[in-house]
Amino acid sequence: MSAEQNSAASSGLGRLLSRLAPIEPRETPAVVASFCLFFFMWAGYFAVRPVRETIGTVLGREQVANLWIFTAAFSVLIIPLYGAIVARFPRSIFLPATYGVVAFVLAAIGVAMQGGEVNQALGKVFYVFISVVNLFLISMFWSFLLELFESGQTKRLFGVIAAGGSAGALAGPLVSDLTVGFVGNSGILYLGAALFVAAIVCQRILLKIWTERTNVGPNAAREDRPIGGSLFGGITLILKSPYIMGIALFVVFIATVNTLLYFEQLRLVEITFADNTARTRVFARLDWIVQTLTVLSQIFITGRVASRFGVTALLTLVPLAMVGGFLAIAATGTFAVLAVVFVLRRACEYAFVRPAREMLWSRLDKETKYKAKNTVDVPIYRGADAIAAQINNVVASSTVGVTGVALLGAGVAAAWGVLGWWLGRKSDKGDTGVGAGAGAAQPSHGH
Repeated sequence: MSAEQNSAASSGLGRLLSRLAPIEPRETPAVVASFCLFFFMWAGYFAVRPVRETIGTVLGREQVANLWIFTAAFSVLIIPLYGAIVARFPRSIFLPATYGVVAFVLAAIGVAMQGGEVNQALGKVFYVFISVVNLFLISMFWSFLLELFESGQTKRLFGVIAAGGSAGALAGPLVSDLTVGFVGNSGILYLGAALFVAAIVCQRILLKIWTERTNVGPNAAREDRPIGGSLFGGITLILKSPYIMGIALFVVFIATVNTLLYFEQLRLVEITFADNTARTRVFARLDWIVQTLTVLSQIFITGRVASRFGVTALLTLVPLAMVGGFLAIAATGTFAVLAVVFVLRRACEYAFVRPAREMLWSRLDKETKYKAKNTVDVPIYRGADAIAAQINNVVASSTVGVTGVALLGAGVAAAWGVLGWWLGRKSDKGDTGVGAGAGAAQPSHGH
């Protein structure tokens, strides 16, 4: 461990973190750097997310459902491009460069949106861009952390690190809520761009920690080499493994539940609020309420639950709660009930399901973590979104209406819970069933 790391480990911050969460002092530098990177990245995304939702209300639910088809298509197209980048460039180049591209695009769209009016064509471009890139960024972030930490560390530390993202997801919309009346939607996009620039700095610091760790030393350059392999290697790896196919189906269920709730939220906000600025403020307010609950859960609960009860508990709690939530929506159909279910779903998903999803990949190799994982997290997720959006439109416009959508959601949530139990049991036992050719666990060098 470097002198810088030793100093950080022995600092008051290290001792404080060890009291708040199950973090060993030697792990403090990597955890703090990861926390800060996630904070700025997610603050940047969630600062501009209310603008996306406002554009969605301007375009209307039918156009948004159609945009999700384009989002799914671009999510598929990005995979061979990402595969080529991963195969040819080291992580020290493509990880910070990705944040730079996002910052540039947000700033450019902010300039184009100057004046307050939302051009429909530009709005559609922005909606699709941010919907594709958010899943890509989160998947890429966790892929790198799965290299950085060992399987045992992920259970203790991922909840705390995820709290960094939740803190950012709290700060971003809170600032948007307070400032959108003064700077407008274009100003919010500039804010998002600035936060992604800060994420570049944090990523560079984390990469430095990664390459300087004691058990890599002179092999740091070898660790940072391009991963190689096929551009479509992720698809092949998924098809070879029932375990990874199970993770993919788990993500499909998540996307379906989220989509059904999302469109009901759009419908009610569109009816209730006529002004675009007011809609942006409402979406921002919902976001920061969710993230406040999430941060507290991730710091004080997630790691302890995972260590004591295993990944299975984290994967099944939310689906079971959503069964009850959808049934309550079907029985009442009120905005108040929907708001409670919506906040509960998002807060608990960020606090429990998301870290647990990442833990499922911890025993697999680098190519699987980057390629198969990103294939599951981006095109499969967005493909499920697009299909669920169309199903939502068909069911909502039928005689069963919103009640039918809610009952459908309850059924999907029940299947989601059963699959979560199966995957959690496999992960807790180390029984992934993945052979050496499809991503067997490799020796890991954690902090």
